[in-house]
Amino acid sequence: MMISIIMPTLNAAPHLPRSLRALFDGAVDGLVKELIVVDGDSDDDTIAMCEAAGAEIILGHKGRGAQLKAGGDAARSQWLLFLHADTVLSDGWVDEVHHFIHDSSKKQAGVFTFGLDDKRKRARILEAIVKWRCRLLSLPYGDQGLLISRALYNEIGGFKPMVLMEDVDIVSRLGRKRIHYLKTTAITSAERYQKDGYIRRMMRNAYCLSLWYRGVAPEKIREKYQ
Repeated sequence: MMISIIMPTLNAAPHLPRSLRALFDGAVDGLVKELIVVDGDSDDDTIAMCEAAGAEIILGHKGRGAQLKAGGDAARSQWLLFLHADTVLSDGWVDEVHHFIHDSSKKQAGVFTFGLDDKRKRARILEAIVKWRCRLLSLPYGDQGLLISRALYNEIGGFKPMVLMEDVDIVSRLGRKRIHYLKTTAITSAERYQKDGYIRRMMRNAYCLSLWYRGVAPEKIREKYQ
């Protein structure tokens, strides 16, 4: 079995060298059939860098939900891996993904362990909080990736073209029993937390999540998020 990697991008050039390099092992191994990059109108070197890496480029979609949906619709493999452009898969991901997709009788989707590229203690605290959030609420976010079979993806209706909360929406439709937590770490850029402040950004994310569960429209949540 092979996988299609779907990556939404928007001015992602600073992060792409590391994230694309981590995917190289999967390409050499033969696990990765295609890399589909859905760009949201970048004005930096994002597209050129992805083309150089052999990616298929899809243009004309703005908003991460719409980008993920477009990439999922275009993918041709039996398995799909949705991955953010600022997320780097750690060593060993190829072997673990192989094992997971060949033991697909459980009909589950896989998500990676959350990590941040920040050596400070506050990053470790956030990682621990995310671990407990996943354990108690079964609520992984998009920066943990999503590895899912085409059959299961179609069964739950795939990603919706939402302006925000698309990751919460799809894992909610998956449900606790169909989410498997992989041991491999997906190391995401801590730039946003460093810029906004860890506490401030965590509180803002929690507030947006509370609005979602209160039934507030994603467009309204985005206004508050921004």
